[in-house]
Amino acid sequence: MEDKFQSAYQEEQERLNAALEEIDRQLEKLRNTPVYTGHEYTEQVLEASREQRRNNLSKLRTEPYFGRLDFQEGGQGERKPLYIGKIGADREQASDRPLVIDWRAPVASLFYSFTGGTEPASYESPDGIVEGLVYLKRNVVIRKRILERVADTYDRESDGPAVSDEFLVYRLGENKDNRLRDIVSTIQEEQDRIIRAAKNTALIIQGVAGSGKTTVALHRLAFLLYQYKEQVSAERMIIFAPNRMFLDYISDVLPELGVGNIQQSTFADWAAELLGLELTDTGVMETLNRWFENKGAMPVLTEETPERFKGSTKLIGVIEEAVSLLESGAVPEGDFSPWEGAVLPRRMIMRWYKEEYAPYPPAKRKERVMARIHRWIEMELKKSPSAAALKDRKKKGAQREKAYAGKWPKYDPLTIYKQIFRAVKPPADWPADEPEKIPAAVMKSTRAQLKKGHVLEEDLPPLLYIHYLLNGDEGVQKFDHIVIDEAQDFSPFQIAVLDLYARNHSFTILGDLSQGIHAYKGVHEWREMQELFAPEHTSYHALTRSYRSTMEIIDFANGILRGGVKSDLLAVPVFRSGNPVRLLKYGASRTEDISAALAELSSRDYRTVAVLTRTLADAEALFAELSVRFEDVHLIDGSMTEYQGGLSVLPLYLSKGLEFDAAIVADADLSSYGEAAWDAKLLYVGCTRALHELWLLHNGQQPSYLVKAAEESEAAEGWQVK
Repeated sequence: MEDKFQSAYQEEQERLNAALEEIDRQLEKLRNTPVYTGHEYTEQVLEASREQRRNNLSKLRTEPYFGRLDFQEGGQGERKPLYIGKIGADREQASDRPLVIDWRAPVASLFYSFTGGTEPASYESPDGIVEGLVYLKRNVVIRKRILERVADTYDRESDGPAVSDEFLVYRLGENKDNRLRDIVSTIQEEQDRIIRAAKNTALIIQGVAGSGKTTVALHRLAFLLYQYKEQVSAERMIIFAPNRMFLDYISDVLPELGVGNIQQSTFADWAAELLGLELTDTGVMETLNRWFENKGAMPVLTEETPERFKGSTKLIGVIEEAVSLLESGAVPEGDFSPWEGAVLPRRMIMRWYKEEYAPYPPAKRKERVMARIHRWIEMELKKSPSAAALKDRKKKGAQREKAYAGKWPKYDPLTIYKQIFRAVKPPADWPADEPEKIPAAVMKSTRAQLKKGHVLEEDLPPLLYIHYLLNGDEGVQKFDHIVIDEAQDFSPFQIAVLDLYARNHSFTILGDLSQGIHAYKGVHEWREMQELFAPEHTSYHALTRSYRSTMEIIDFANGILRGGVKSDLLAVPVFRSGNPVRLLKYGASRTEDISAALAELSSRDYRTVAVLTRTLADAEALFAELSVRFEDVHLIDGSMTEYQGGLSVLPLYLSKGLEFDAAIVADADLSSYGEAAWDAKLLYVGCTRALHELWLLHNGQQPSYLVKAAEESEAAEGWQVK
């Protein structure tokens, strides 16, 4: 066995040397080729191609590939070793085998989909299905041009097991830094199916904590750009993330995959820019404070909770009726007369408005009609009998044209929204009564905050819908593909509005209902989103394997879901074992104990360690105490745009999407978490942030589901550290 490994290692070392030599030679030749700066189009295209190759080869020269697949097409003839990397590269001399095959190429799908066995394997090429035999599937780790590891996960000619997770476990066991990394060398079969799914579909992905949802979505963007390069562009793709810090956390993945220029934003930032609004963090913090900062006093959640109601699609009919009323009464009463003796009959203006410009949305229709009136005025001015009359008529005409335009409705989304909620006086021809479809409590609270000048996050979808009804999508970029992360916290109305700006319903919508701690605004079932699309335009996928945490952590977190949430959306852990989850009861000093736990974990070979608290107030107080004892500790309070790694203190509800080598959950007891499913979801989110080690500190009085989870998973108690 040892001899076979040595032989494989030597073989791969020789191949690596040859590949690096080829890459260096090509790169040197390109760098010595003068850069074309002229204006001839053909040469510009050639120079762009050369520059792309320079960039690709520069990346390849440190880590050219990560996998090898020996494939015999048709089950006969030559077995070809295919080397797969993040970026493809051809040999300088013509060959039937590229130097490196791009991981997104059709044949490379075999590297991810093949799970062993002696039966023929197949992949879908542009020319149809290609079938053949896989003889070898090998993972290699190359860092800075050095071959570090060789691992065969399948060998047809070996007596060993068909497929092994040994390489996957090795990669998962590596410690984290302060950025999400690509998984291109360890993509699993179920993840690959999602990555390579058809473009014109709204994919809804339920993925357990640590299943790689975010990374899969980012790899899917890279795949779509490769597969549909003539139909889509990076500039017309967008990723919606829960907050700006999370955008920073994922910012390295796409560049590592050789993809740039994809837009990244929060929904609030994108919507505010489109609407021309300036949002403050005041409303966001007020909402978070109301739902998270009062321990054990979560507001009652119903379908008429303002955030939940306004996030449903129930407002659509109300908005359409309001815009329709404005539209029907838009043309001012009476004929238009720019000066004495000149009259444009209202019936003519109505004909323009209702017939000639009927296909345009209201705001655009008003623009066209007013432009037509302006042209009519100019034609009438030509009939002026003298220069003096012309001058007088020009002045009067401009004044009366402006006054006439002012009589039209104000096609401003915020004004119309305020009129709907009676925060300002509605037009005279609107019904005097408030809309019956809006619950009284929603009406009252929304009117109050609008009168104070507050636009909250849940107001953005209805405002965007009003904007769309008024203006259509003219002048607004349509997206080739939209990724929505943490989608369980998105409302159906948000998705419905985004679909207006998406080509062919092309979405990747991913989340985890078990982490739905923002249930006051998000969905409770994926059906709420699926129903927004025709059945042929959507598909549902479930990712149940968790690659983030050890088996001990996953078993403990599953216990919380079973006992506290009564959920069957449980994670299946990859076989990666670690230390047991540790439950520690406070002694004489809570601060001393948390400090001791942090000191112990930070003394190990961990790059990221977090202390998770129940509230932001708890995090701020604890940070003040810990910053005296530790030199490099950071407070994450929701205002940050960059995750710095190292030691962090943050409220648990701000930790979603992040992951840490080790996590300490402070106050994991009844003083902070009750018996409700919502409390259990909070703790589930916190526990599943940890990759390698999880400690929970408590006062001895814990929720029943936590006690049961500890018993079922054989969690350790006490301060004895192995």
